[in-house]
Amino acid sequence: MTEDVWSARDTTPDAIDAALRDMLHERHTVNEALVPARVLNLVVIVDRSWKGEIANRLERVGRYHASRTILCAVDPGRATMDARVVMSYDEPSGDGVGVILEQVEIDLGEVHLTNLESVIDPVRAAEIPTMLWCPHGHDEAVRSLIDTTDVILMDSDDGPEPTVALARAAELLESVYVVDLAWLRTTPWRERLAATFDPPVRRHLLCRIGVMATRHQASSTASAALLAGWLASRLNWQPTCLSPHGRGELRGVAHAGDHDVEVRLDRSDQVVPGLTGVTVAIPDGWSLSLDRSLGGLCAHRRAEDGTESEWKVLGASRGEGGILGEGVRQALLRDPTYRPALAGALAFCPVTAPV
Repeated sequence: MTEDVWSARDTTPDAIDAALRDMLHERHTVNEALVPARVLNLVVIVDRSWKGEIANRLERVGRYHASRTILCAVDPGRATMDARVVMSYDEPSGDGVGVILEQVEIDLGEVHLTNLESVIDPVRAAEIPTMLWCPHGHDEAVRSLIDTTDVILMDSDDGPEPTVALARAAELLESVYVVDLAWLRTTPWRERLAATFDPPVRRHLLCRIGVMATRHQASSTASAALLAGWLASRLNWQPTCLSPHGRGELRGVAHAGDHDVEVRLDRSDQVVPGLTGVTVAIPDGWSLSLDRSLGGLCAHRRAEDGTESEWKVLGASRGEGGILGEGVRQALLRDPTYRPALAGALAFCPVTAPV
């Protein structure tokens, strides 16, 4: 892609806005087939020391880049703002149209966060939705921007206390739409579980499930709880608070009408975030286990007559770059299953989860 670049030290939001307008005007004057994308603003607030790592993650989102990304790097002792604007585009061929993507990087200080709206408002593209992502906290920035934000991107797997993160997601849902990366990590597992019971011949098994067990990376308890909460919400189970057990596992039950479902959230030694496996079973009968493996998920099923089968579900994992890209895409969608799954996850999680 071709890039146009502008930068300035000790600048202002109005100067950044003027630079954006001038760059767009100049590029469109040269080539009228180049037009700016106008779908989504993505505002990202990060610690200055993590700016490069977050910028690299944003580069790996695939085709789901925001129209205008505003990356604010917070340096605690800074009192002035430096900025850099990059416009990226492919020159169109023939009668086609080329789309311009805009990235604004602003280095600022903690002093700017309490009134961050005055910085962001002149710089964001008008009349399109805005998504806010604060991977390193900065609650004061969220408070400043919440009234002009349509979607908040968050990761309930961040931090040592999943209950706090899940409660924060529930709090934010009262004001804005929430896209939770911990929830998106469960997508292939939810899709496969739903597909398993899609054939009418297997529907009767749903009301007989007696065991639901997840295996997850140590920092991904929230993802595991959200998967359990999703099953509880879809099958009308009544979750109960799980208890710490062993090396950080959580154990307990959900009430499913005339029987209880054993619920286990077990840790694994997996390095990457997310789930390692999930098992649903009817005691002394049918069961299905899905486990992460090279190239996809390894599925193992035991039928009601005792016969067993195993196969590979190819391409189930999208990696962290794909999950972040899906998070950006979800800003323009609405998932009605997240809120009830979140309520179920909070009911399962103890007030003080194991670390």
